[in-house]
Amino acid sequence: MKKAIYPLFQLLMIATIGVLAIGVQSCNEVSKDVDETVVIPEKPEYFLLRPELEKTYGYSHAVRIGNDLKISGAVSMDNDGNLIGEGDMELQMKNCYSDLEKVLKHYRYTFDDVVVENVYTTDMAKFFEVAEYRNSIYTKQFPTGTWLEVNGLALPGQLIEIELEAYKSE
Repeated sequence: MKKAIYPLFQLLMIATIGVLAIGVQSCNEVSKDVDETVVIPEKPEYFLLRPELEKTYGYSHAVRIGNDLKISGAVSMDNDGNLIGEGDMELQMKNCYSDLEKVLKHYRYTFDDVVVENVYTTDMAKFFEVAEYRNSIYTKQFPTGTWLEVNGLALPGQLIEIELEAYKSE
């Protein structure tokens, strides 16, 4: 009985090895139907809203790669880095959106192109009191995003910081 099984086992092993060899060979063949498009990576394009200030703090206000635009958090400050609107959440929010609009316009984007908005605030209750202002910014739809209450922002007295991501189809 054992003698009859051994040749069958050998035959089965040879057949299995043959099937595996054919499978491996076919994996190494390149299909003639495959599109061989080469994608060249886009070079990042950086933008400084307040060059001297941003160089001092070590960041770029925005970077665009292809159709994706990422904008660093905007805070309420003048060109010298002085806080505008101490204690006034609504004024600080309006100044943030004003700076964000400048960056968007630089790249010919609008708030309609914004897909992510992250808001950092030191006082969520005050933020909710003035959040309706966002209705004048986002007139078609609201982007995705996160709202976080934090212990502090970069400079004392800052109540809000808003960062965006935008996408524009061709």
